[in-house]
Amino acid sequence: MVGDKARGEMNAFQRNESKETLFTFISAGDDPPKGDFSLQKKSPKLCGSNYPLSIAFIVVNEFCERFSYYGMRAVLTLYFLSFFHWDENLSTAVYHAFSALCYFTPVIGAIMADSWLGKYKTIIYLSIVYVVGHLIKSVGAIPSLGNQAVHVVLSMVGLFLIALGTGGIKPCVSAFGGDQFEEEHTSERSKFFSIFYLSINAGSLISTFVTPVLRGDVKCFGEDCYALAFGVPAALMVLALVVFIAGSGLYRKTPPQGNVLLEVCKCIGFAIKNRLKNRSRDIPKRDHWLDWASEKYSKQLIGEVKMVTRVLFLFIPLPMFWALFDQQGSRWTLQATKMNADFGIYVLQPDQMQFLNPLLILVFIPIFDLGLYPLINMCKLNFTPIRKMATGMILAGLAFGLAAVIEVKINETDMPRLVPKESLIRVLNLAKNPVQVTIQDKDLFQQPVESFQNPAEYSKLILNGEQQSLHFALQHQGLTLAFNYTVKEKSVYSLIVFEAEGNLSSRLITDLEAKPENGLAAVRFINGLGQDVNLTIDSKRFMAVQKNYSASEYSLLERDIYNNGKCITETGEFPLELGLLDFGASYTIVITNISGGAVEMWKSEDIKANNVHMAWQLPQYLLISAGEVMFSITGLAFSYSQSPASMKSVLQAGWLLTVAVGNTFVLIVAEAAPMAQWAEFVLFTVLLFAVCIIFSIMGYFYVSVDPEDLEEKEEKRETSSRGNMIGLVTQKTKL
Repeated sequence: MVGDKARGEMNAFQRNESKETLFTFISAGDDPPKGDFSLQKKSPKLCGSNYPLSIAFIVVNEFCERFSYYGMRAVLTLYFLSFFHWDENLSTAVYHAFSALCYFTPVIGAIMADSWLGKYKTIIYLSIVYVVGHLIKSVGAIPSLGNQAVHVVLSMVGLFLIALGTGGIKPCVSAFGGDQFEEEHTSERSKFFSIFYLSINAGSLISTFVTPVLRGDVKCFGEDCYALAFGVPAALMVLALVVFIAGSGLYRKTPPQGNVLLEVCKCIGFAIKNRLKNRSRDIPKRDHWLDWASEKYSKQLIGEVKMVTRVLFLFIPLPMFWALFDQQGSRWTLQATKMNADFGIYVLQPDQMQFLNPLLILVFIPIFDLGLYPLINMCKLNFTPIRKMATGMILAGLAFGLAAVIEVKINETDMPRLVPKESLIRVLNLAKNPVQVTIQDKDLFQQPVESFQNPAEYSKLILNGEQQSLHFALQHQGLTLAFNYTVKEKSVYSLIVFEAEGNLSSRLITDLEAKPENGLAAVRFINGLGQDVNLTIDSKRFMAVQKNYSASEYSLLERDIYNNGKCITETGEFPLELGLLDFGASYTIVITNISGGAVEMWKSEDIKANNVHMAWQLPQYLLISAGEVMFSITGLAFSYSQSPASMKSVLQAGWLLTVAVGNTFVLIVAEAAPMAQWAEFVLFTVLLFAVCIIFSIMGYFYVSVDPEDLEEKEEKRETSSRGNMIGLVTQKTKL
C-alpha cells in the first residue's frame, strides 16, 4: 500500500483532474497482485534507475489524451452556440449532458478492466473508440458536409463515443502505470504519479489555451474553424494511442482480478432483499442493516462495506459543488463572450479564460500545502478535512455571487427584452435641418431631432396586436408630411428621415434585436449618394448598396480596426476607413458624400459595445480554483483515510458519480427552469450555501475512524452476536 510519503507527494501537480484520478492513483499504489504478475519479465529501466522504461510511454499517452479531451471540450459550448445556432440554455444543457456521461462511463471501464479484459486491453479498445469519436466529431464540424441535421447527428455520435472512451480509460491508465513498478519500488512509484499528474495538467493547460486560438484566429470555410479545433485534439488522441501501443512489449500486464464494485453492489442488494424477507417480529434485530447479508457474504466484506457506506453518505451533498465548478466551460464562457477581451498586447478568446483554472491550481497547491495550512496549524486552529471542504464550497458560492454581479453590469449594455405587443423605435435624421416626428396616439419624441444627431435610447412602442399600422407625421421647415408604416411586435426599428431630390422622405428599416453573439461586431451601410456603391470592408467582405438612402444587411465582423476598405462608385475607387468596430456593438454607417478623393460618412452606434472587461472574471476564477483545492483534494484524501484498502475503487466510483450528478443537475436547471442569467447564478449560490450548511451538520456528527481499528471491532461484535442467531428465510447460494 502507498505510504504517507506517497500520499503527500501526489498532491504536487493536481488540478481539477484530482476529482477524477486521485483514487485511481491510490488503488494503483496498493500491493501488486500475486501470481502470474510476479513471474513476468522485468521492464528495462530508464538510465539505470528503478523507473521502468514503460512509464515514459504511459506519461506521453496521458499528456496527449488530456490535451485531446480538454482541448475539444474547451470550444464545445461555443460550437453549439455558433455552429448549430442553438440558444444558450440548450447549448449549456448538452454540454453538461456530455460532461455527466464522461463521469458515468468510468464504472463501465472499471468493470471491463477488472472482470473481463484487464487494464491493457481495455485501454487499447476504448482508445480506439475514443479516436473514432474524435474523427466523427471533426468531420461533423465541416460546414460543407450535409445540412445541420447531418452535423448534429455526427456530433452527437462523436460525443457519445468520446464520453465512452475518455470515461472508460479514466480508471485504468494511472492504475496501469502503477502496475509497472516492482513491489519494493514504492518511492519511485509515488514520484511517477507526480510526473503523471504534471502531464495531466500540462495537457489541460496547453490545450485550453491553444484550441480556442485554432477556433477563433484561424478561418476556414469562411468562418471559425471548428473542424481544425476538433481535428487537432483528434490527432493528439491518435498519437496517444500510437504511443501507448508502441510500448506494448515493455508493459507488465496483470490479469483481471475481479471487480469489487460489483461485489459491493451484490452485497448491499442481498442485505436489503434478505431483510425484506425476514420482517417477522420473532426474528431478532441486527446491529446494522448490512448484517442481513451475513448468510451469503463474509464478515470481512460486510465490515468493509459498512465503512464505505459511511463515507458514501457524506458524498450525498457533494454534487452541488460540481454543478457550479463545471460551469466554467459553459455559463462562464458564455459570459465571457459578452465582455471586452482586449488586453492591449493580446485579444483573448472567450473560451481561453478556462486556462486560468489549471494555471491557478498549479500555483495554489504549493501555496496551500506549504503556506496556508501550516500557518493555520501554527495558530492552533482545528481546520479539519470537513471544514476545509465546507470552506471550498463557500469559496465556490462566492465565485458565483461575483459572476452574478458581473452579469448585472453586462446587462446594462444589452438591448431591452421585448415582450408581445411591444416594439422599439428610434429616429435617424439625415436631413439638413431639425425634424419633429409625431406618431399618432403615441407620446414619443417630444423634442425635434437635430440633423445627424446621435440617436438617443430606443423608445418603446405599445401595439394593439401582433402588428399595427401607425401614422407618422414629419414637421420640417413649416411643412408637414405623413407616412404610414406597419410595425410588428417584438421588433426593433429605425425611422430614417432624409432629403431626396429636394423633398423630405422617410424609410422604416429593421434593426438588430439583440447584441451580436460571441463578441462580434455588426455593421450596415446606408447609401446617401445619388449612385450605387460597392463596398469592400476587408479582403473577404463585399456588399452592394443601392442609391438614395437604401440600407444594406448587417455584416458580422471580428472586433478590429477597419481602415483598409474601399468604396467603388461610377466615378472611381475611394478609400473607406471605418475605424474600430468593437466587441458586441452594432453600427449604422451613412455614406453622405465623396469630396476631395475621400468618402465622407457618419457612424452611429446602434447597440453599445461590451464595456465590462474580461479581467473582471479573474476574481471568480481565483475563488473557485482555491475552492477546488480545498474541496476536491481534501475530500479525496479524507475519503481515502476513512476506507479500507480493498474499497478504494468503490469510493472512486462514488466520487466520480457525484461529478456526474452535479452536471445532470445543471442541465435540468438550464432546460426546465430557464431564467435570467444573473438570477441563475444567484440560485446556484444560494443552493450551494444551503448544501454547505447541510454538509457541515453531517460532518459535525461524523466520527473519524481508522479502518483497521473498525475492522477489529466489527469482528468482535460479530463473534459476540453469533450465538443469538435463529433460523432465517435464506436462499441456497454458492459461496
